[in-house]
Amino acid sequence: MCRHIAYLGPSVPLGELLTRPPHALVRQSWEPRRQKYGTVNADGFGVGWYADGDPVPGRYRRQGPVWADQSFDDLARVVRSTALLAAVRDATERDADGEAAAAPFAAGRLLFSHNGAVKGWPGSLAPLAATLPPAELLALAARCDSALIWALVRHRVADGDDVPQAVADTVREVAEAAPGSRLNLLLTDGTTIVGTAWGDTLWYLAEPGHRTVVASEPYDDDPHWREVPDRTLLVATRADVLLTPLKEPTE
Repeated sequence: MCRHIAYLGPSVPLGELLTRPPHALVRQSWEPRRQKYGTVNADGFGVGWYADGDPVPGRYRRQGPVWADQSFDDLARVVRSTALLAAVRDATERDADGEAAAAPFAAGRLLFSHNGAVKGWPGSLAPLAATLPPAELLALAARCDSALIWALVRHRVADGDDVPQAVADTVREVAEAAPGSRLNLLLTDGTTIVGTAWGDTLWYLAEPGHRTVVASEPYDDDPHWREVPDRTLLVATRADVLLTPLKEPTE
């Protein structure tokens, strides 16, 4: 499992969201309050952010625990952005991919993170993997379940689906192939956040017209945080948050 967070709003230092709040993502790496599976997220971390005048986000990722990175505090203190996606990782299985398996994954303007685990990985998703062109399989960023889910989402987007539809259909497709999977996805293009609650917690904090934060769990005790019901698709901008139920594949 993992913890992740996405933000849209006024330009702020990354640390305003990731290190300074009392229960910020960095603290969640060793002391999450609402994580249902796993207790320590020390198998990698990353942050992606958008800079003025550049449509492609920058990323900083490492394979170890965020608390051991001596450069991260400086980065979080001086880098500012109006949009970001960050994650700390608790690997389902140990792998040799290191930094490559740490979210956020990226393609063009999109940043992606997966909080969860695919049941029966890797065999359960072999039929879905076979639907991807060989070139896309060979281009997988890592050999973990999250990287394959990301490839499935990207493939739908490339075929013309909008991002919310691609995310919803991919979650239902993976859930049907691997029942019992936990599929909390989080994506942003710098103007919209798309997320799913499927098997673990997801929360949002919205100040319409000002800022929106979507996260695995609240980073403080602000009473305006709202929990997203399980089996739900979230689509959020700075203006509003839309929640849509996701039906089980058998329904």
